[in-house]
This record gives sequence, structure tokens and C-alpha cells, in this order.
Amino acid sequence: MASPEISKTMPIRVLVADQHPVIRIGVENLLHTETEITVVGEAGDSHQAIARALELSPDILLLALNLPGLDAMRIMVNRLPAIKTILLTNVISQPEIQRAQDVGARGLVLKDALLNNLTSAIRAVFAGKYWVGDHRAASLSNALPASPKKQAPVEKKPITLTRRELQVVGCVLQGSSNRDIAHQFHLSEETVKRHLSNIFDKTGVSTRLELALYAIEHQLVASRS
Repeated sequence: MASPEISKTMPIRVLVADQHPVIRIGVENLLHTETEITVVGEAGDSHQAIARALELSPDILLLALNLPGLDAMRIMVNRLPAIKTILLTNVISQPEIQRAQDVGARGLVLKDALLNNLTSAIRAVFAGKYWVGDHRAASLSNALPASPKKQAPVEKKPITLTRRELQVVGCVLQGSSNRDIAHQFHLSEETVKRHLSNIFDKTGVSTRLELALYAIEHQLVASRS
């Protein structure tokens, strides 16, 4: 039986499941330039992910580790064993690897390293390999990365965003465009761009996807008043 290989005429079909629209959009944009990979659908929770997977039968499911109802994904794994799952996570440690094994996943990719590792992870997992972090692995059970060398703690300047900037961040997390944000708050698009530029400078990010990941990690939206 022929092993799965990337075909020029049959691209790898990917389904993206994450509760944050901007992350789904960011992943889709990231993969858009890959002729060997195509995003066939997206989902915002585990129930949608199961329904879309049953409907579309993708080759690869990109699944956020913190997706609500993640345990329900066992249903899909049992019903569609041909789908290979890669978990998108903020950290890789023994608990994350255990959860990956529990839901039958074959890979884990750090959300803050999607640009560097996602396409390689998709190709490796599609070819029947495992992937953890930034490299192929023989299996998940012995793939726990080595503990990083301890470094002296670096004092970080606290980041303070204005109320309007936090509102803009919240809209970005919902996948809103600059025009949408401008309309919602009765601003000009140029003003929205200035707010985003200030936010990027303060947080040290350069794209909306990076901002969304930063906002989730630091719970910026939860701090809105």
C-alpha cells in the first residue's frame, strides 16, 4: 500500500479549530501561500469541529489545545481515524503531551512559533510522522523537550493600554477589520490604524495574529472595564 505523499494535484486538506476568529484567519492566511496545503474549513468550538470534520473529512485537523470541550474530540478520532490531529498550544510540557495522547493527536505546535513550524508539522504528520515543537519525533510518549537552561529573570516593563486600545484589542480578537472597528466606535480608519500602531509598539508584536496570541496569553481583554 502506498504511503501518503504530498501530491501536486491533491493538496493536504486542513481544518482549523480555534475559538478566536483572528487566529483561524491568521492560520488560513499563513497557509494560503502553500500550494501543497489548503484550508477546507474552520470551527470555533469542539462541536463545530466534529461536525465539520465529519462533513469534510480533512487530512489534518489543527486543533487549539484550550478549545472548550476538547475531550469531545475523542468521538471524532474514533469515527474518523484517518484524520490526523495537530494541537496548537501555548506551552509544551508533560501535561500537554499527555492531553495530546488522550485525544489521539500526532503533533503539538507552539502558537507563538506557527510561522516557523506549522507547515513543516503538517507535512510531517501527513506523512505519518509525529511532531513536537520544532522537530519530528518518533512518538509523543518520549518527546518531552529538554528543560531549558535557566536564565536570570529579566524585568519587564508593565504594559499599560488605554481603554480604547483595549477595546480595539477585543475587536481584533473577534476578527474585526479596521473598517468594522471604526464603524463600531465612530472613528476614522486612520485613527484605528494609529491605535493599532500604538498597541503594536507597546506589546512588541507586528501582526494581528501575534497581537491576538499576546492578548490571550496576558488576558488583556479580561482586564477591560
